[in-house]
Amino acid sequence: MSSVIAATRFSFLDRSRTREGHDDPQALRDTVTLAREVEALGYHRFWVSEHHSVPGVAGSAPTVLAAAVAAATSTIRVGTGGVMLPNHQPFVVAEQFGVLASLFPGRIDMGLGRSVGFTDGVRRALGHGKEDAEDFPGRLAELLGWIDGTQQAHPQVHARPAEGLGIPAYVLAIGEGAAVAAAAGLPLVIGDLRGREKVLRAVEVYRRDFQPSARAGRPEVIVSGTVAVAATQEAARRLLIPEAWAMAYARTHGSFPPLAPAEEIESRTMTAKERGLYERGLEGHIHGTEEQVTEQLETAIRETGADEVLVTTSTYDREALAESLRLLAGIVGRGR
Repeated sequence: MSSVIAATRFSFLDRSRTREGHDDPQALRDTVTLAREVEALGYHRFWVSEHHSVPGVAGSAPTVLAAAVAAATSTIRVGTGGVMLPNHQPFVVAEQFGVLASLFPGRIDMGLGRSVGFTDGVRRALGHGKEDAEDFPGRLAELLGWIDGTQQAHPQVHARPAEGLGIPAYVLAIGEGAAVAAAAGLPLVIGDLRGREKVLRAVEVYRRDFQPSARAGRPEVIVSGTVAVAATQEAARRLLIPEAWAMAYARTHGSFPPLAPAEEIESRTMTAKERGLYERGLEGHIHGTEEQVTEQLETAIRETGADEVLVTTSTYDREALAESLRLLAGIVGRGR
């Protein structure tokens, strides 16, 4: 086994993607089932995401889903990738994570992002706009203050039971978010591994500007991206097809669809634009046989200096996904 890979933690983020023929509640139950499988394979964390009014994603309430995942598991760290802070009052977020950390001590991660709703309608429904995203550093500082008990804006108010629990916080970043993580002295979660040059630039800024804090004394980098492992390169590529088509469809039709079976997608007649987006969506991911993926992971980890890899693979075939995670666990020395 590669020493570079052996020294790196591996975790999984599930977006609770819906699939054709399976409703939203099933997608959430699938997430909980997958968390048990990921724990059994020895992965470090299992995180869930936040999306609102997206037809192809069922996960709209990450702290609620994280509670279900934590209750169904016993050892793996559980968290959010992430709670989108501009959509919520920091005080309420602190309370929610305080409850999680009290019920599942030592296992809860607070991953935080700056995205807002995808459309004006969603943003209005959430009661927050793009200006809230611009104030992400301020909202992050307020949230951390509620947990540390250092906030001064609301005297006599306390975020119970969060205050004093020392809940680990992580910043999800694309571009400028790396500077926010550095200034706050928090670990950085960044992706996608396909955009390697952009990731490397952001990681360089983060490491250069990092300010040590009580939460992190040194820079910590978690890189995220799709990893698909199978017996053959073609089988691994088939794992990528449902998400690649969903993204291509969303960019041409404005609606993000449930994941479809790979064979159904391959038989479709696509427009030239759809075909181009679809083919590009298949490029650059870490995928292939165990030997091929080992080589690709070594390169990615060396280039980024990552402390951890957060796998974000979504596909229609859940059995093939579980097998991919089993093979990956073998590559990284877990699950054996």
